[in-house]
Amino acid sequence: MKITINRFFKTALVFVLINCLPQIVSAAMDDDPLLYNIMIGEMETDDSNSNLFSWDAQAWLGKNINKLWLKTEGERVHGETEGVEVQALYSRAISPFWDFQVGIRHDALPTPEQNWGVIGLQGLARYYFEIDSALFIGESGNTALRFNAEYELLFTQKLILTPEIEINFYGQDIPEVSLGSGLSDTTLGLRLRYEIRREFAPYIGIEWSKKYGSSADFVRNSGAEVSDTKIVAGLRLWF
Repeated sequence: MKITINRFFKTALVFVLINCLPQIVSAAMDDDPLLYNIMIGEMETDDSNSNLFSWDAQAWLGKNINKLWLKTEGERVHGETEGVEVQALYSRAISPFWDFQVGIRHDALPTPEQNWGVIGLQGLARYYFEIDSALFIGESGNTALRFNAEYELLFTQKLILTPEIEINFYGQDIPEVSLGSGLSDTTLGLRLRYEIRREFAPYIGIEWSKKYGSSADFVRNSGAEVSDTKIVAGLRLWF
């Protein structure tokens, strides 16, 4: 089974490269220009005593229909990196507002490292909700589902409030990284940013998170709290 899964990851990576590289090579040969975007949605700390630094960023390179997406998120606590996730995805527009995505995800931390295949859907839903959802298939047959949604409320052209929700499900217990089957965790955030420029926006906010089921049991056994509320502050950048 592991051999088959490893082959799947190699096939997924080749698929991403085969579909994206021709778009890059032919960029100067037609009227569909090669474009790119880098968005650091969250680069923040909080009000705890853990010296937390966390990030959530994504970038894409390509044309109107086909793109290469890179996504990463992670955090450092007390100067030590505790979580790092990176995704490399081939993305194809299937409608004016929706992209179908497939590729690979690598969790460098926490250990042991994990690799996942990714099948996702990202875009703009009705009433301007930004949606990012993905199914993950792991090396050992593990499965996971992630759903993220956010919405922007404009008080002025520069002052913007962003509510956000993220929900994670797992098909099996993964005790090595303290993850339980079923509904694992939810995170609710509310961030208020001021766009000094559209490309540079400091923000403050509040974030609530909670673990459930077996995931909560793993956290309790480690002596940590299953629910947490914190004040956050950071920067939102894009290029």
